[in-house]
Amino acid sequence: MSTGELKPKNIFLLAGQSNMAGRGGIYNDTKTNLHKWDGKVPPQCTPTPNILTLSLNKTWEIAREPLHKEIDNLKTCGVGPGMPFSNQILEKHPNFGVIGLVPCAVGGTKIEKWQKGSILYNQLVDRARAARQCTGCNIRALLWYQGESDCGERDSRLYMGRLEKFFNNLRHDLDSPDLPILLVVISAGEGNFLRNVRDAQLNINLKNVMRVDAMGLTLLADHLHLDTKSAVHIGQKLANDFLYNFYR
Repeated sequence: MSTGELKPKNIFLLAGQSNMAGRGGIYNDTKTNLHKWDGKVPPQCTPTPNILTLSLNKTWEIAREPLHKEIDNLKTCGVGPGMPFSNQILEKHPNFGVIGLVPCAVGGTKIEKWQKGSILYNQLVDRARAARQCTGCNIRALLWYQGESDCGERDSRLYMGRLEKFFNNLRHDLDSPDLPILLVVISAGEGNFLRNVRDAQLNINLKNVMRVDAMGLTLLADHLHLDTKSAVHIGQKLANDFLYNFYR
């Protein structure tokens, strides 16, 4: 469904890996041994003309789950934080204006894959620039949920430096030195050095970076991905933090 002339006023960039792309409601089909989405859309993820998404071909459409199915197209996507984040903002501030989400997250990607000059980085910058072409719209924040793939010994040690470099480069290339960043602190990881990555995320020393901790949320059977309930919870928490810290 196309929105015609409907354009967003407030743009949010969604980037990182699978938990930002959304894995809520994903299950393993025992007959085919393939991952499938159960198709259940919680009320907090209900589509509305006030929440748009930038499609793969850079047109604005009504946003709906799975939000990342075009971008994270090599994986099976389900419910993620983006829709509950947006609905929570509009519920608390009905006059906030139309929200435009820019999905850019790709499952299984290390922070190294997001460095300046990489395919993922270039795609993020390109889509962000395309999103703000409409008159009167601006990028309000980056929502970042990534790090599970960096929990090996070497990558975890290098994580903080790489993350800060990524944030600094992105702000520079978007001409937005004070761009708010909403960072989800991971609660699970592939490797034995989860604590290193969490410490890096908790101690990052940049202005306008707010943290939301995913620790304690419920995961799928793979012990790595948030279930639907937790994806909704983290999305709403990100919204509350954005409104408290960055909305005037």
